[in-house]
Amino acid sequence: MTQPTSRRGMLKLGAGAVAGGWTATIPAAHAADGDGAGWPDLKITRVTSYLLECELERAFGASVSVPLDKTRDALLVKIETDSGLVGWGETSPINGARGTIDKFLAPRLIGRNPLAYRVLWRSLWGPNFGNGLAVGAVEMALNDLRGKALGMPVAELFGGRFREKIPVYVSALDYVEGIEIEKWYPMRAEKMVAAGHKAIKMRLGRYSVEREFKVVQAVRRAVGPDVKLMADGNGAYTMANALKMAHYLRAYDFEFLEEPLPQRSNNYPGYDELRKKMPLPLAGGEALDSREAAKALIDRRAFDIIQPDASLCGGIGEVVFISELANLSGVRCYPHCWGADIVIAATVQTLALVPDPHFGLPTDTPFLELDQSENPWREGLAKGQIEVEDGFVTVPRKPGLGIEVDEALVRKYAV
Repeated sequence: MTQPTSRRGMLKLGAGAVAGGWTATIPAAHAADGDGAGWPDLKITRVTSYLLECELERAFGASVSVPLDKTRDALLVKIETDSGLVGWGETSPINGARGTIDKFLAPRLIGRNPLAYRVLWRSLWGPNFGNGLAVGAVEMALNDLRGKALGMPVAELFGGRFREKIPVYVSALDYVEGIEIEKWYPMRAEKMVAAGHKAIKMRLGRYSVEREFKVVQAVRRAVGPDVKLMADGNGAYTMANALKMAHYLRAYDFEFLEEPLPQRSNNYPGYDELRKKMPLPLAGGEALDSREAAKALIDRRAFDIIQPDASLCGGIGEVVFISELANLSGVRCYPHCWGADIVIAATVQTLALVPDPHFGLPTDTPFLELDQSENPWREGLAKGQIEVEDGFVTVPRKPGLGIEVDEALVRKYAV
């Protein structure tokens, strides 16, 4: 490739490299010319949402799930183009996400080229009063689509990956109907370790601190000292009880306690005060709906570990932006992930882009959260395409999100 020799040529290349998003992928010749020659001339022809629902064999849930959940749902988005290429996104079907997508976001995309990522991103945020769930699903699908159009994984669309492999913790110890946690949690934890997992998260807060502390002890005995353990309070604690449980968890070498206080939307009141008193890292932020909300919490030092979710806060690009904000303040970023194969694939690509919170050796590498509860769309929508091996997942090198969606399964569960 011909190297630029003039100052002007160098500046043109440099501007493309630092802008991020799709501009960073422009071939040097086209970046210098500025004419867009060689780019696929695509047009979005259709945006379709699918609400998936299924009955569960056994009800399960978090500490605040009263009653326990007997059904599961997901909201998928499919973006089609005149070339036949399609992109997929996923979010949770709450807060009017589907109506926002169908009525307000989809019409803004029809006839547009999906490669105009930053222009489309701004147009998506304009008409929806900050519905990060709706934007998250659509942005995810746009990134999947433009990656396929350019023959590049999503991680490369945003400037290239920091890492090829992502460590995994399984979110595996939920409250399950008809089984006491004293029996279920240690047994389930042993099964996860036998399957090769090296880090496990449990839900706490449904019962008294005294009762659940004994379960914590039993789980640590069951898995041994080398398995990493995490806990999620799901907003079920007062500050006093959160601190009481946190001291117990610290004694048993837990990595963090996640969201023990009520989240109150994306405001997280009291978390900055709790963090000052915590004996172990405080994690939270899955309810964030934008970079603005994340910045406010980072500035307040509300968390030691911030957990934006690509499907809830506005998409992959939003999580990457938040991770950089967190990095400026020395806050770790472990993106939240709780959904089907599309969200998992998007989070894997995102995690390849999240920086370590310092310039030292990668001792604080962010984890992928991998839910293990009953879900027909995990290892079903994209069966076997993202696999855990020796406690890690490998970031796919295939274009887009790196998966192919089983549309027959989508139609089977669509309502």
